Amino acid sequence: MSDEYNVENKSGASWHLPAIIVLGLIAIGGLAFGWNASSKLDSTQQAVTAQVTSFKQGVEQDMSSLKDRIAQDEKANTDLQGDLKVVTDKLKITQGQLKKARAEATAAVQDTTQKLTALDTSVHTELATKAATEDVKNVDTKVVGVRTDLDSTREDLKMARSEMGTLIARNHDEIDQLRRLGERDYIEFTIAGKNKPQKVGNLTVELKGVNEKRGQFSVAMTAEDRRLEKKNRSMNEPIFFYLSGTKIPEELVINKVGKDTVSGYVSVPKANAQSQSSASSSGK
Repeated sequence: MSDEYNVENKSGASWHLPAIIVLGLIAIGGLAFGWNASSKLDSTQQAVTAQVTSFKQGVEQDMSSLKDRIAQDEKANTDLQGDLKVVTDKLKITQGQLKKARAEATAAVQDTTQKLTALDTSVHTELATKAATEDVKNVDTKVVGVRTDLDSTREDLKMARSEMGTLIARNHDEIDQLRRLGERDYIEFTIAGKNKPQKVGNLTVELKGVNEKRGQFSVAMTAEDRRLEKKNRSMNEPIFFYLSGTKIPEELVINKVGKDTVSGYVSVPKANAQSQSSASSSGK
């Protein structure tokens, strides 16, 4: 019996050892698996953290860029509002100048008509009081001259007017008629060839192009070191410009176009010469 117990004890001991070894291997494998899983988890966590950080930085950059764009848009909006106010103010000034110019033109026409009427009345009165034949002939000559001037002035009033109320001469004869009114000086010119600056009064005019078929032209004007370019303007369309120290605009009119050739005039108000003379005296 004792032998049987020893045999059983030896069998049990031989079975326990492999089991322990297997359990040890399983434990080691579990530890290795756990360590591997933990390493992968740490790597995944680090990758996720890096991605979140990168995404956060990208969002912050986008937000910063968006804020900059909003600030730029607000500044542009403010600038546009300022420019709109400036344009509105200038438009009001231009409308006031237009109204004043029309009033001055109307007053000038009325004054001229009154002077002609007074002269006509004076001549007729002189005719009535003169009995001698020679005197009558002389008075008749004056009457004819007055009537001629009156008819010429009436023809002047049939000319087209600009938005500033000035009369627009379409040829040399009409320019002479305007000269007789005595309100402006007229400087006639002809420019032959493009890109050839030509001095006209206090302007330098340079022909840039001509569309003879459409009766259009393009010019560059320089006055007081300021250069203006006017493109595709029509014949008899006045171009207004102001000089420093003046309140009434001067004007350039092209009334004839040809192949790389234009003719016209520059109209200078006599009041401007007085204003510039007064400004010079004040400067001294």
